[in-house]
Amino acid sequence: MTGAAPLLRDVFGFDSFRPGQEEIVDAVVAGENVLAIMPTGGGKSLCFQLPALMRDGVTLVISPLIALMRDQVRALQASGVCAGALTSGNTEEETEMVWAALDEGRLKLLYIAPERLAAGSAMGMLRRIGVSLIAVDEAHCVSQWGHDFRPDYLKIGALRRALDVPLAAFTATADAETRDEIVEKLFDGVPPRIFLHGFDRPNIHLAFTAKNNPRTQILQFAAARKGRSGIVYCGTRAKTETLSRALREEGHSACFYHAGMDAEDRRIVETRFSREDGLIVVATVAFGMGVDKPDIRWVAHADLPKSIESYYQEIGRSGRDGAPAETLTLFGPEDIRLRRTQIDEGLAPPERRVADHGRLNALLGLAEALKCRRQVLLGYFGEESEPCGNCDLCDTPAEVFDGTEAVRKALSAILRTGEWFGAGHLIDILVGNKTEKVQARRHDQLPTFGVGREYDKRQWQAVFRQMSGHDLVRPDPERHGALKMTEAARPILMGEASITLRLDTIQKAPRRPAVKALVSEEDAPLLSALKAKRRALAEAAKVPAYVIFPDRTLIEMAEMRPGNLDQMMAIGGVGAKKLERFGAAFLEVINGESAPMHPARRKLAGRAAGNVYDQLLQAQAGLMRGVDGIDKVMSCSASQLARVAQMRGDDAQALERLLGARHAERFGAAFLDVLREAR
Repeated sequence: MTGAAPLLRDVFGFDSFRPGQEEIVDAVVAGENVLAIMPTGGGKSLCFQLPALMRDGVTLVISPLIALMRDQVRALQASGVCAGALTSGNTEEETEMVWAALDEGRLKLLYIAPERLAAGSAMGMLRRIGVSLIAVDEAHCVSQWGHDFRPDYLKIGALRRALDVPLAAFTATADAETRDEIVEKLFDGVPPRIFLHGFDRPNIHLAFTAKNNPRTQILQFAAARKGRSGIVYCGTRAKTETLSRALREEGHSACFYHAGMDAEDRRIVETRFSREDGLIVVATVAFGMGVDKPDIRWVAHADLPKSIESYYQEIGRSGRDGAPAETLTLFGPEDIRLRRTQIDEGLAPPERRVADHGRLNALLGLAEALKCRRQVLLGYFGEESEPCGNCDLCDTPAEVFDGTEAVRKALSAILRTGEWFGAGHLIDILVGNKTEKVQARRHDQLPTFGVGREYDKRQWQAVFRQMSGHDLVRPDPERHGALKMTEAARPILMGEASITLRLDTIQKAPRRPAVKALVSEEDAPLLSALKAKRRALAEAAKVPAYVIFPDRTLIEMAEMRPGNLDQMMAIGGVGAKKLERFGAAFLEVINGESAPMHPARRKLAGRAAGNVYDQLLQAQAGLMRGVDGIDKVMSCSASQLARVAQMRGDDAQALERLLGARHAERFGAAFLDVLREAR
């Protein structure tokens, strides 16, 4: 077996390992199961490529992106290593060369995408070629807690068991929950050797700023770095196209990238970015995982990322050569609202959505940080550090003030309203705004009504945003986004702790026109929950979502909040058939549960006969044992009651024909009284 040092120098061109690499290489070479969490640009690939050359047999590398695989294979081949990939992007000639190298026993590293594991022939092929090690790149994709979840990664654990070979998993970012899920899914819960190396990328300058004409802000940031390669991340596909056009009009070399493009067009952008100096790619998160361009000098976020892990992963694509790199992240209330909505509309269970709101809170905490951003970012990953001197808050410290009293007032409003409302309603209470909703719930009688008039509505929104950033409150998915106090807030509420807030973001709360929303802020979480239910039903039935209910119907449900099927039937777009199929499911979303209703009664929902049916049922309940309560129990069927409810008159003979003589004798007089009152 050739030693590591000669291969490191002769094949990869390095005189020494980077910090942490050597011990990982030794463990992988020794055949141990390994999980390595290393910073982006920390040299993860070397930790499985070098052992592959030192071990007998083929190392199978499972990687999520074709572009990444092709880049690594080309780099290895250029270094004299026999490596290949089996991907849908291969030419026929490339595939033949891979098989020839495998048949001749020359191939050392074989790259495949996780989706190939689903093919029935995959297992037999992998057994035949003599796989001796599995390396999993971007291992966080196995976790539904992390970002970039790829369900085909779940097949890797079964592959490891079937081949009975060691597995080495690598990722640049994984919090404790993600690490636990990786261990469970890839290693059957048996902890491997875990290497957790520092997350710090000290060469990257960190900066956040509130949105204020964001297009101009991005154009100015790019103009100051003209001629340097960069990435601009956007929240929507449309924005990538308009912003890349604006950059080109300013004289930049720029193109866009998103998942809606043809595969060939995406490949052209990937190739251009890897080869051209000074190109700016304006992209959604579809671009970047596996980007291995070392000289990306800056990354900007035109919209807030979805979590602190995503932020770390995306800024980590800059400065991989160790030279200085810069970042800028813009954020605003609309971003936060969008990210909350995306979480609430997801199909994840409530506990997962609570955790996702917590991850978003952590990112808001970084955006609203009071001290060195790097300290806050590394603290999230469990690392301590000194002030970095390489972020905007080290450059210009934030203005702060004692926000304890304001936070206590907000927490009091949350608790006095039973943790059932969102920020909009709570702010109306604090500033003394007598809205219809406030008065209808008698919240203008609360002790907290009007106690926060020192701030206007915009400034209170900034306070609530910072409270989220400190993880003092989280939206409750089971209460459609109502704010719920966390344990971290309790010492502040009880007067046992104080809290410092940023003054600048409160004083400068932006005065921009409100974005036109489908529903009020208070009803938005319920609308999100209704949309999630609609999507689940649509996916199960394999139909477009609007076939279940159109948006306007869900909007009316969110605003009217029907409490039963009769009220649901009054919602526009809810017909008898849809009420029968979907009514109970949507009522359960709105009210937490749905009372069962007999099908015969359900057919009368929303009609006058439905109320008559209920009155007949009540009258029957008092006579089931006769007038004196001592007779044999007797009752009419639901279908009989439904037919009586739809009778047009109070004809005793018609009623007897419908019920039969015995039932008519006991219930007839009472039923006729109900029918007369209903006329």
